[in-house]
Formats: sequence, C-alpha cells, structure tokens
Amino acid sequence: MAQNIDLVESFTEFKEFKNIDRPTMMRVLEDVFKTLLRKKYGSDENFDIIVNTDKGDLEIWRRREIVEDDELEDANREIRYSDAIKVEVDFEVGEEVYEEIGIRDFGRRAILAARQTLISRILELEKDELYKNYSERVGEIISGEVYQIWKREMLVLDDEGNELILPKNEQIRSDRFKKGDNVRAVVKKVELRNNTPRIILSRTDNAFLAKLLELEVPEIFDGLISVRRIAREPGDRAKVAVESFDDRIDPVGACVGMKGSRIHGIVRELHNENIDIINYTNNTRLFIQRALTPARVSYIEVDEASKRVSAYLKPEEVSKAIGKGGVNIRLASRLTNYEIDVYRDIEDEVAEYDIELEEFEDEIEPWVINVLKSIGCDTAKSVLELHPAELLRRTDLEEETVEDVLRILKTEFEDESEEESNNKTEGNDESEASEE
Repeated sequence: MAQNIDLVESFTEFKEFKNIDRPTMMRVLEDVFKTLLRKKYGSDENFDIIVNTDKGDLEIWRRREIVEDDELEDANREIRYSDAIKVEVDFEVGEEVYEEIGIRDFGRRAILAARQTLISRILELEKDELYKNYSERVGEIISGEVYQIWKREMLVLDDEGNELILPKNEQIRSDRFKKGDNVRAVVKKVELRNNTPRIILSRTDNAFLAKLLELEVPEIFDGLISVRRIAREPGDRAKVAVESFDDRIDPVGACVGMKGSRIHGIVRELHNENIDIINYTNNTRLFIQRALTPARVSYIEVDEASKRVSAYLKPEEVSKAIGKGGVNIRLASRLTNYEIDVYRDIEDEVAEYDIELEEFEDEIEPWVINVLKSIGCDTAKSVLELHPAELLRRTDLEEETVEDVLRILKTEFEDESEEESNNKTEGNDESEASEE
C-alpha cells in the first residue's frame, strides 16, 4: 500500500473531475492499467484491479498457480513451489498465490505515460457527459452565478461549476449584471467548438417566457393549460396565447392570478416587460382581434392568399392598436402569422347619428324589421347603404315594401339634417346680434 501513495499524489486530478459517475471512472482506470499489464507481462487475464475512487487508491493483484519446481512453463501464470512457500509455508501444489503488484514496478516512465492517457480519456469523457447532459436540458431554465463579463458575452457557472455562456444579444436590453450575481436563463442550444461543448443560454428566447409561465402557473405544469404561441420584444412587451383543456378553467385568469400575483413575478424577472395574455382560438378573425388588445377592433377583412389583414378601428383605438413605436401591431402580426394593416374607421365616426330599426316600428311592420335584421341590417344606415336591388335579392320582400322602407328611413335623416341646419342658422343669427 505504501507504494501506491505515488498514485494518489500523481493522480490527484481524478477526484476533481465532474460529470463522470463512479462506475465510469473505475472502468477507465482499469482499462489504462490493464494496458500497462499487457505491455509488461503480455497478458492481464490473471490480474485483479481494485479501484477506490474516493481515496484515490488502486491495488493490483496477480494470481499464479503453484507448480512443482521442474514443471514451470509460464512464469506469469505459474509459480514454483519453493517460491510459494516463501510467501506462506502452508501453500501446496495446485493452490493459487495472490501477490500485490506495486505501482513502482511498472517504472516511472510507464506511470507518467499512463497518467497522461488517463487524464486525456477522462477529459474526453467529461466533455461527452457535459454535452449529453445539457443537450437533454435544452429548453430548461438554469440558475447560475455570473463569473466573468466580457463585451460580447458573459460567463456563468452552474451549481457544479460548469461553464455556460450568456451572449449579449441573448440578454434583455435592461439587464445589468455584475460578478457574483445570480442569473436565470433558458438553455437555448449546445454546440461543439473544437470538440468542446459550448452551452448557450438565453433570456430573450420565447422558451424562457414559456418556462417562467410553467413555473408560476401550476395549471400549465399539469397540462391543463397550454401555451400555444408567444411573440416577444424582450424587456418591452410580449403577447402570449393560451388555451385551456378544461372548460372550468379560465386560461387567462389562471395565468394572471389573483390580483396579478402570478404574472407579477414574471414581469419583475423580465424587467417590467408588459405581458398580454389572450385566449387562443382557431377562429382567425377573432384571434386577430384578440391579438390587437388593448385596442378594440370594429371589423376586419382577411386576405388568406396574401396573409394580410385590414383592421378597422375607431380613431381613438388606432394608436392603441399600433402601440408605442409600433410594438403592439408588430407583436400581433408575429403572434397570428398575418401581416396586419390598421385603418381608421371613418364610417364608424358617424355611427352615433345612426338609428336602430326598432325605433321605426310605428311606420314599418315588425316582421319587415326582423327580415332586415336577419340579413345583418340592424340600423337605418345599414339598410340605406344597400342598393334597392340588393335588398330585393337578399330579403325576398316586395318591391313596393322595399321602396316604402327606404322612403321612411331617408325622410328621417333628411328631417334630422334640416333640423341641424336650422340650429346652425339660429346660432349664427344670435352670434351676429350679440356682436351688434
């Protein structure tokens, strides 16, 4: 055992390697020393190698069969009886003798060569294990400590001391880290550079927000709610479309939490990034309307061929739909995969002067009003906008009935127009009188 102290001193690095399990370490050590045995003795079949990776100990024992002195044929596998009884006087021919082989017996040069081979093998194994480990963790959130900051990237150490890279372009614009800070990020990808694993982290990837939601919202973790789509401008705004697989669960309410308790933690992690949570739907028009939140859309026109959408909104809603610097409409376009154009709904500005058809029940038969409403005409303006021939085609009403309806509606608006004109004239006369 005393001779094996050299091994402990020479192979101190063994105990410092990470990511390699005990059985693998033992197998590598055995392979290296079996190679030494084959070089020195021609065979390793009658040798037992005992490895203690915790202490750094390694024992090598050779088994040899006791033969008569004049029958020795293979000195590596057999031992003369006269030599065996020097080890222990009770030995007899046919028994096996176990002898410990000292590390020094291999020679200093062989030991140094074995050391280099062993370190090289273990380093390769460590790289392979690190690559395999993190390849399986792509998309997971990792916590680490900032170790070094450079101009284009930052070095982060995980709990086991592995080196991870957080590039500048994968950091949120308002991120400000210093050495020793704790940082959370998602494993974006693992690549090999010169046969060395390079683990890339990200705080701007959509997967980071998705994982944060999974950590904060138990229903997402349990699979009751699914995050269908995400569009982000990191640190500024994000839109998340969620869907519930349980009719009893409101996906938006579950993600936001009581008084915003769940979403606030995520917003703080993302440096006050505004997050809009919306219900996902397969109804394209409805999904686009929801994506433009907080703006309220009057109506939209969808061109499936060009994947373009024309959204019409009240004048006061247009700025909300576009958002500061156009961020809201950009995110809505990315979330829905449609190019969205926003237009001011001019017709909607005069909608306040429109009149519901029910107010004409004294002059128009109720059943006629119901027929008009069945084709989507709820107001006087909506009826007047249609050509008489179109009204006849779509309602199957008599031509005389259609003419009467149009006359009644037109008269109402003409009377209203005359009243406004008279009010303006009276106002001008009063103004002139006051000036005199």
